[in-house]
Amino acid sequence: MKKSSLWLGAFAALAVLLVVAQAKVLINAAGATFPYPIYGKWFEEFGKADPDAQINYQSVGSGGGIRMFTDGTVDFGASDMPMTDEQLGKFKSKPLHFPTVLGGIVPTYNIPGVSQDLKFTPEALAGIYLGNIKKWNDPELTKANPGVKLPDAEIVVVHRSDGSGTSFVFTDYLSKVSPEWKSKVGASTSVSWPGGIGGKGNEGVSGVVKQTPNSIGYVELIYALQNKMAYGFIRNAAGTYLKANLESVTEAAAAAAKAMPADFRVSITNPPGKKAYPIATFTWLLIPSKIEDQGKKKAIVAFLQWMLKDGQKYAESLGYAPLPKDVVAQEEKQITLIK
Repeated sequence: MKKSSLWLGAFAALAVLLVVAQAKVLINAAGATFPYPIYGKWFEEFGKADPDAQINYQSVGSGGGIRMFTDGTVDFGASDMPMTDEQLGKFKSKPLHFPTVLGGIVPTYNIPGVSQDLKFTPEALAGIYLGNIKKWNDPELTKANPGVKLPDAEIVVVHRSDGSGTSFVFTDYLSKVSPEWKSKVGASTSVSWPGGIGGKGNEGVSGVVKQTPNSIGYVELIYALQNKMAYGFIRNAAGTYLKANLESVTEAAAAAAKAMPADFRVSITNPPGKKAYPIATFTWLLIPSKIEDQGKKKAIVAFLQWMLKDGQKYAESLGYAPLPKDVVAQEEKQITLIK
């Protein structure tokens, strides 16, 4: 009898475990590396708040996230670039864009012997990435950095090798400040770079710059902070040199927030305002407007509500700016469109 009771108890416990496993909703997502540090934190914390839901996120870049979302291999995507009309046209039910946080793209560099924070003009950044400015002691750089002994060394240009929302934001900015860049290269997640070497993800670019003397790259602010890398000031549209931080990125979003389009697809690079950082962006979750699986729908809606309310408090400590309150209010209304 005792042996039978033990077997019955074991079967009962196994049955309970199977029921619990079946009850847990697994959601797969993929996309931007730009917000990966905060998304990782959010999905961990949301899992604690809602133990019945688990969100697995692959940091593959915005281009990869849009592709996987379009192919239906993930439940939702993530991108630092809004989807184009052409991309949206591939869906029967139009996906919804949900801004999550704001961040800044920074020029990070590794110049042996130079410890000062450098200042970059728009002309200098465009010239470096076009290949027109080849050395660190070029006049365009020295005149903006008086007193800094810049070396007579070739600049090693580092860019993203994968389809990247970070690249879109950076090239979108360069297209606004440089007619030559706009006509020769343009803005996209993937462009034909005039030169340089590639790194995969913000992580890859950070790693290449750290390991390569006299190099320059562009990464999301948190990657420069986490890797303790030097990053520079950029002269904005009002003529002020600014570093990316909570205040300057928030200021960049202020004008856009007041005139936010209904679908949230907006660019905020090179904004007006003395205190506005010039290479800032929202980053978006790409959510289906129709979700057949009711368990997944419930979990995704619950996550969006949690993200807009509780999730925003994690932004500042991870180098991101939280969403403006009026944008949060607009997004809360948009959640009701998910059917």
